[in-house]
Amino acid sequence: MAEAREGMVITGIEDPVLRLSKVMKSYKEGEGELPILTGAEFDLYQGEVVALVAPSGAGKSTLLHIAGLLEKPDSGDVILGGRACGGLDDRARTAIRRTDIGFVYQFHHLLPEFTAIENLVVPQMIAGLNRKDAIERGMQLLSYMKLEPRAEHLPSELSGGERQRVAIARAVANAPRVLLADEPTGNLDPHTANYVFDALAALVRATGLSAVIATHNHDLAARMDRRITLEEGLVVELA
Repeated sequence: MAEAREGMVITGIEDPVLRLSKVMKSYKEGEGELPILTGAEFDLYQGEVVALVAPSGAGKSTLLHIAGLLEKPDSGDVILGGRACGGLDDRARTAIRRTDIGFVYQFHHLLPEFTAIENLVVPQMIAGLNRKDAIERGMQLLSYMKLEPRAEHLPSELSGGERQRVAIARAVANAPRVLLADEPTGNLDPHTANYVFDALAALVRATGLSAVIATHNHDLAARMDRRITLEEGLVVELA
């Protein structure tokens, strides 16, 4: 692949929605450096759901943070929708995250003083949608997640599984290209985890998203389109 220049658009016959190209990342450790990613390369295509399965400390969160433009790589690039993003400034990266990338974490991170529907309306209004349309889309998503009757409830009034489903709905409220999920069922019991994963996968399929889901749950990983892991800082496909 030709070397990407900042902000340039790269196209091909079967362009990935997201591409990591020769990504390297290290962190300071005492007087030295701890290498986490050592040239990681990965392509994510339209509509697929990919499981990221790796032991703790292997660099899963770092990979997701770089893919989601929350961190910059030391070298290499992140190409989203054909646009080279690795070297963009903070303002440009924030704008892309707001519209093109959705995040789901192990903890729901809902705004505690806002109801379920308000948690979905706020990010849409920040992105420029008017309140009426934001409420309409938010209610559609809550209905899809079987949470419409809970729309006016605060997070403290919802179960763990319900809160996580609200978080998933919020992550796709702005119709992003890519959904990145870091252990989204890690705090849930097995039955609830299965239910939440099914809801997440169904929503991804219905909206045409592409998703990378980091998980320690090998049963859930086996239900995704393909599985990848990290070995010595490189992305490796699993059979």
